[in-house]
Amino acid sequence: MELNLVSMNTAALYQPLNDVPGGFVGERRFVHVIGTTVFVDDRAEDEAWPQHFIGIVDGIGWWAIDVPDAAGDPSYGAAMDLYRYFGAASEAEWLAAGRAVQVAEWVRTHRFCGRCATPTGPSAGERGLICPACELVVYPRVAPAMITLITRGEPGPDQEALLARGVRFPVPMYSCLAGFVEPGEDLEGAVIREVKEEVGVDVDDVRYVGSQPWPFPHSLMVGFRVNYTGGDIVCEESEIMDANWYRKDDLPMIPPTMSIAGRIIEQWISEV
Repeated sequence: MELNLVSMNTAALYQPLNDVPGGFVGERRFVHVIGTTVFVDDRAEDEAWPQHFIGIVDGIGWWAIDVPDAAGDPSYGAAMDLYRYFGAASEAEWLAAGRAVQVAEWVRTHRFCGRCATPTGPSAGERGLICPACELVVYPRVAPAMITLITRGEPGPDQEALLARGVRFPVPMYSCLAGFVEPGEDLEGAVIREVKEEVGVDVDDVRYVGSQPWPFPHSLMVGFRVNYTGGDIVCEESEIMDANWYRKDDLPMIPPTMSIAGRIIEQWISEV
């Protein structure tokens, strides 16, 4: 089956940039990163706080402002986490805010060289931090993770999907299976391995359907569809609370379409 992509397509939504374009005179937005929450304003609360250029959204320049822990709350309670901000902003604004959180957190956690412990500084001409002593350069972390929907049976109303509830889900929501890619492993191998580890079943025909930057805290979710080939569901108890096969007309609570998991499931539901 040919599948349509479910990606947001960040290139069509905004321009993630490392440096301010020469001669830029447009409006400005400042994403105050308070812990992992965000407060977006048209001015920086304090020009002395660290600033990082994020990119261009609808002609407006966006900056991340890393709010120091000792500075209190410049939003006066208006800051929100990225889950809530998704409902209050456009997709492009949400992507820019997520990038702001990731960049600010990366700089916070790489203030010293991991090789020789010397304080790091900006690496000219790129989004990097360089050690002035040993010249090690570090870049923002992006952790690739696979996410996949498993189906069994012929396409149609009787086809079933395997959905699981993770042990960390705060609500009784069922979703696709996901897991991080290991060193020395390709994405397809990660899909097959993670499915086997988490629910004990075998799959094949790994098909790419899209990707999504996921700033919780610095992942790139890479989405797939796979076919069930055999095995009984046996949940890995440290990861999966429950997993079952579901028809389209009898689904549990599923993720919203802010996540690629929700988009993959909605894609399956729409198939005839």
